[in-house]
Amino acid sequence: MRTIQSLFFFAALALAACVPDDKSGPDQTNTTVTIPTQGATSPTSYPNMTLFWADEFIGSSLSDNYWTHETGNGTNGWGNNELQFYRPQNTSIKDGHLIITAKKEAFGGKEYTSSRIVTKGKKDFRYGRVDIRAALPKGQGIWPALWMLGSNFDTVSWPACGEIDIMEMVGGSGRENTVHGTVHWQNAGKHAQFGGKTTLTSGTYSDQFAVYSIIWDATSIRWLVDNKQYHVIDTTPAELDEFRRNFFFVFNVAVGGNWPGSPNSSTTFPQHLIVDYIRVFQAN
Repeated sequence: MRTIQSLFFFAALALAACVPDDKSGPDQTNTTVTIPTQGATSPTSYPNMTLFWADEFIGSSLSDNYWTHETGNGTNGWGNNELQFYRPQNTSIKDGHLIITAKKEAFGGKEYTSSRIVTKGKKDFRYGRVDIRAALPKGQGIWPALWMLGSNFDTVSWPACGEIDIMEMVGGSGRENTVHGTVHWQNAGKHAQFGGKTTLTSGTYSDQFAVYSIIWDATSIRWLVDNKQYHVIDTTPAELDEFRRNFFFVFNVAVGGNWPGSPNSSTTFPQHLIVDYIRVFQAN
């Protein structure tokens, strides 16, 4: 999850320890979340593929078997000058959906809170098809992302570990109708990236569910929305070897940062990223 326009470097994503609450803003924890009833779906099986792993977010809380919360504001706002403090309290499960809530509230020296969850050390994989059905938040400065980092992150850091952004959206200025798919890697010791985007003909990605997918093998990564391909990268060059290794998942909603800019008076809170499921299929 890096800005598409920026070649911003950082050595590591530090995990900041939770600190006592500053001035708590209005309690937005129990704010009613409206889950869309419409939108695309995806199948539970594909020809010549097997379901490798899935989380349908059933139950009353996030599964500790799959996910870990990353907390705090990282290093330099997680490398992007983001404005939020990540907390587990901003994650909930409702009616079979994961909900990550971005709030305007003071905590840990920041004016906003949200959540960031990872499957690092619990679920990672190499190659296959990933389907994530989600409805996105909206508003200036709101930056949801469904993405992946190389499992060797702790050893080689970013960008040498590689990054696959399955979906990013930057809110505000009429941008909620566009989502981006991008990869980041290290080439000759420098950060490299390659991205594409797709735009709706009407409406926004917050109106209803969409299915964000990648199809990844030893030679390419393809990006799809609602099973329609909009971007592809050939990963056969030697300098793209990062993408022939294992990756883990990251889900988060950032507030502010280099790419979206800061919230303004038009931004309403709370905002919700609603995920119905994630499914990973691999070739038989």
